[in-house]
Amino acid sequence: MPTVLSFEDVVVRREGRNIVDGLTWAVNDDERWVVLGPNGAGKTTILQLADTLIHPTAGTVDILDERLGRTDVFELRPRIGFASSALAKRIPADETVLNAVLTAAYSVLGRWNEQYENIDERRALRVLQEWRLDHLADRTFGTLSEGEQKRVQVARAIMTDPELLLLDEPTASLDLGSREVLVGLLSEYAKSPVTPALVMVTHHVEEIPAGFTHVLLLRDGKIVAAGPIPETLTEENLSETFGVQIKLSEDGGRYAARAH
Repeated sequence: MPTVLSFEDVVVRREGRNIVDGLTWAVNDDERWVVLGPNGAGKTTILQLADTLIHPTAGTVDILDERLGRTDVFELRPRIGFASSALAKRIPADETVLNAVLTAAYSVLGRWNEQYENIDERRALRVLQEWRLDHLADRTFGTLSEGEQKRVQVARAIMTDPELLLLDEPTASLDLGSREVLVGLLSEYAKSPVTPALVMVTHHVEEIPAGFTHVLLLRDGKIVAAGPIPETLTEENLSETFGVQIKLSEDGGRYAARAH
């Protein structure tokens, strides 16, 4: 399968410290990866590299057959979908849900004087329906619950039909009900054969949607383990990643963990 994201001996150094330290890793176009690790492990930094927001201090990053540092990132970014809480904070509170998703077509936040074609609006409405948001199309973003806002972020990220989708803690801070709705939708999306390659960062194994195929475990900017979830997401690897003894259980493709 074609490789859509490749890191080769990547280092990201800040203030004399390696946030990412000699990381070599690749994502194929039919894979759905979850990135797990404690705070400070380098998870969000990896997504920032994959979204062309930062460059490595050393090593190479190839995204959709383009070498970071040798390509026009402004042409590359529309091919990548990215959802994060930091991005959501920049969506105007008085923007309608429909426009919050629609404006992804121009890579802007907040509708101004852009002219959208009917095909764009139909696409936005279809995406809203797929993520159970169509009944909120005319509501303003600032009036939504946190769970609804998270789904709008994901809908906006896939509005442009990306070739690579990056999700930075999409279920963080959600209550149990909102989390399960979003995890269920992500699971359905992950299982579709037309879905692009997926990389999702999280802190908790309970947030891994069924249908995700691979896991990357990080600690202190280094890989503890990486590979297919059934072989890689083990008590031994989780214990090493988080620095405590972990008891892991699985039921129907969903996982739970606690200190042992």
